[in-house]
Amino acid sequence: MLETIKNRLKNFPLDRHQPSPQERGSTAAVLVALHGDNSDPHVILTQRAFHLNNHAGEVAFPGGMWDETDSDLLTTALREAHEEIGLSPSLVEPIATLPIASPKRRNLNVTPFVGLVDAPLELVADPGEIGALFNAPLKHFLDVERYEYFEMQTDFGALSFPFLPYNGYKVWGFTLKVLTDMLNATLEANIHLNYPSHEHIEALRQKAKLSASDTLKQADQLQKRGQL
Repeated sequence: MLETIKNRLKNFPLDRHQPSPQERGSTAAVLVALHGDNSDPHVILTQRAFHLNNHAGEVAFPGGMWDETDSDLLTTALREAHEEIGLSPSLVEPIATLPIASPKRRNLNVTPFVGLVDAPLELVADPGEIGALFNAPLKHFLDVERYEYFEMQTDFGALSFPFLPYNGYKVWGFTLKVLTDMLNATLEANIHLNYPSHEHIEALRQKAKLSASDTLKQADQLQKRGQL
């Protein structure tokens, strides 16, 4: 399996690009680190610390924001992986750059890099950023019967997201999308999940704005009538 993924990732050549000056404040990179036997490869995942301001407690790839000291975004991904989980860049063989994506709840452009890592690994999570560190088998993601959906309440309504439960963790959002897209592209996995579209999210936002505006108008009318 891992050899097939590696060969088909040649369609996603390694691109050591830099963000433009206008993009640097909203650009990040993550490392999709694969390791293990050819027939049973795993991916390294983290659970973000619960005290963080953004995406607290969520499952994520090691990675983070571009820094002006980084020569390119691959360097960003490798540096962050080293800082967050103690993975030395010298142990990583970068093999592919996956399409840039943007998490739906943050205005970020995130570049995922796929790297092969020799096991066994002795990794140590930085408690300032990482609450837990674990390895998930790719076979788990290939079993479409395992996927579930949950509703998340937002300021403008409820949204339904797919997720994959694994050993008490919930893999969803950007992390899940990157992994399933990679598996579909390399193994023809036929994993089809329903995500809320940007159009649907924007429609909910507009509806919430109109509702809030109507509420203000009603309150203003009642105040003028002396009923408030």
